[in-house]
Amino acid sequence: MINVRAKKNLGQHFLNDKNIALKIVESLQADNIKHVLEVGPGMGVLTQFLMQRKAFQTTVVEIDRESVKYLQEHFPELDDRIISRDFLKMDLSAYFNEPFAIIGNFPYNISSQIFFKVLEYRDQIPEVVGMIQKEVAERISTGPGSKTYGILSVFLQAFYDIDYLFTVHENVFIPPPKVKSGVIRLRRNQTKALDCNEKLFFQLVKAGFGQRRKMLRSSVKSFIRDEELKQDPIFSKRPEQLSVNEFERLTRLIEGQS
Repeated sequence: MINVRAKKNLGQHFLNDKNIALKIVESLQADNIKHVLEVGPGMGVLTQFLMQRKAFQTTVVEIDRESVKYLQEHFPELDDRIISRDFLKMDLSAYFNEPFAIIGNFPYNISSQIFFKVLEYRDQIPEVVGMIQKEVAERISTGPGSKTYGILSVFLQAFYDIDYLFTVHENVFIPPPKVKSGVIRLRRNQTKALDCNEKLFFQLVKAGFGQRRKMLRSSVKSFIRDEELKQDPIFSKRPEQLSVNEFERLTRLIEGQS
């Protein structure tokens, strides 16, 4: 029998509540999606319920070799759909040539990187259900005007509709983390491309939140002539006050002056 110990360097906290695991899996709607990729299955607490959903073909990716051996022993039906790799370094299009959903109890220490990876493959990933640190889940799902609204909020909300589903307490994990977790669902919206220069959009969002306490006239001044900073009231706002659409307008405004 393979035993898996949680490894601190991998940010592992194994969910030990089957009711919550089932609730997470049931949160994945994945209409008309055949393929589901579970990231970081550990000892398969979500996997067992994914396997019961016969409409899905479940694939798992796991970097921990002990966990891989455990999964091979306990889920032989997965066969060659257990990928022993680092998700962040994968070329996902090499594994999936059609749309696929992502689900997982994501390690806290790489959760933001996982979502940036999702953005990279957004045209292939119509839905994501993930359990992450509650603070990060709130940051991703909150709208403008909140102190937690930030870079990842804007980037993800540009291409996904995001719901904060429920909170998970520390005592249902082995070992228990020091903070609560939150489960969120991302569903791809209708935006195929932003209504502006996307590269400049990303640069401006990063620049704005890089100095989030300052007005935009300070944080984006390297992108535009000084005299133009007085022309539009948007430059008197702070980045957390701007919606995705307003960041698009800011991008068009700066692009038109360059």
